[in-house]
Amino acid sequence: MVAKKTALDKDLKWQRRMDAGAGETASLSAKLGLALVFLLACSAFVAFHMGGLPQSGFLIAAAVIGGYMALNIGANDVANNVGPAVGSKALTMVGALLIAAIFEAAGAIIAGGDVVGTIKNGIIDPTQMPDAQTFVWAMMAALLAAALWLNLATWLGAPVSTTHSIVGGVMGAGMAAVGIDAVNWPTMGTIAASWVISPVLGGVIAAGFLAFIKFRILYTDNRVEAARKWVPILVGVMVSAFTMYLMMKGISKVWKTETWQVVLIGIGAFFVTLLPVRKAVLHASRNMTGRRKEIASLFRIPLIVSAALLSFAHGSNDVANAIGPLAAIVSGVDSGQIVASAPIPIWVMVIGAIGISAGLILFGPKLIKTVGSKITKLDPIRAYTVALSAALTVIVASALGLPVSSTHIAVGAVFGVGFLRETLSHRRRVDNAPMLVGEDAETDEQKQHIEALRQLDPAQAAKAEKKLRKRLLVRRRYAVTIATAWVITVPAGAFLGALLFFTIRGIML
Repeated sequence: MVAKKTALDKDLKWQRRMDAGAGETASLSAKLGLALVFLLACSAFVAFHMGGLPQSGFLIAAAVIGGYMALNIGANDVANNVGPAVGSKALTMVGALLIAAIFEAAGAIIAGGDVVGTIKNGIIDPTQMPDAQTFVWAMMAALLAAALWLNLATWLGAPVSTTHSIVGGVMGAGMAAVGIDAVNWPTMGTIAASWVISPVLGGVIAAGFLAFIKFRILYTDNRVEAARKWVPILVGVMVSAFTMYLMMKGISKVWKTETWQVVLIGIGAFFVTLLPVRKAVLHASRNMTGRRKEIASLFRIPLIVSAALLSFAHGSNDVANAIGPLAAIVSGVDSGQIVASAPIPIWVMVIGAIGISAGLILFGPKLIKTVGSKITKLDPIRAYTVALSAALTVIVASALGLPVSSTHIAVGAVFGVGFLRETLSHRRRVDNAPMLVGEDAETDEQKQHIEALRQLDPAQAAKAEKKLRKRLLVRRRYAVTIATAWVITVPAGAFLGALLFFTIRGIML
């Protein structure tokens, strides 16, 4: 009888797995179908409005590739903006997708500008191109190469830089079209430097703020009073940082400001925020007992706002990774000339904005889960430090003239938070307690469990404490996967860009 029951259980478990697999397959098929509908809509629009042009077929293909690139930007890069908020449960997945999609599109359309640089980061000299036709082929190859690499990285679950992807594609296509001398190698050197600078700087800043919160609030005898003192200041710092961040990156294309103006407005934002936030914190903490979850709840609203603002700034800047080469292709076909910057037709901007939002909604949850929960466990406090680090790192790096990647910053901040948690969880207390209880064991319930275990069986309690001290709070395999993807992004994009250029040229000649 037992054997039959076991066999039945195995059959039912196998059937559940089959049903789950079938459901995932059906869901993926539906998502791919919707993505295909979007790309067909892009081609139909261009065919309807530009069907009379001599090279309308080329423009249709370029629009489809541009839409494909936008989908992949949404699927991969946007996860960094909302992943921490979802992982900390400050936002649901559906809420994060809606907020990010709306603000990404708004940032692209409202603050994306009306002119875009066609050669990302000036890595190749367009004047070395022999003719406009070769230039257009190179841009198409670069765009498709970047999109294919982003698609592969998303499938592998690795958040990578879309800027580095398009840089690699442009570099490879440029070398295939002109030769190695076309590449601005000093610029490529600064881009390579950002592989190290961005995650390290982001991780250090995030870990620094988390350490401050822990030792000034969470490790104090009266957490509520400490929170009333420091949370308004911390939120004010976030508001100030995001004000400056948006002025430097979010609306810089529609409103040019001097450095002193950015700093002055940022300082003003801090002081304007301080009083109302202090009142709000006093009101919210009236009935608090000092539990960690209660303190963490004070960071929930600032975290949601930061996710929206990060998405807006990302949409205004990184949409250029999809529409820059596309605008170059359209301008090159229309004028027959090689251009370093091109006006953005409204339909090109719409393709970029809608494509990013659609890619996020359809395929973004996988990377959102990776950034938000699979690297290390996040709560609103930790996620707050990640979001704040994303803004502050860009400000600091810009002031110092350092190259940074927003993707590397955000992911580096998550790792920085995780490694700090791990370090502190392995330390012993300075006082009579046998160990410093880690953040995962920070709640009163877990402390009581450890105390109860110590009373009942000291030997078993010692084993449990030793196991707790040695546990790893950062999943190393994700660190290896992501770091590898970062390092090979530019070379992979370059290889694909060169290969696709030769393919396109072979087809067109």
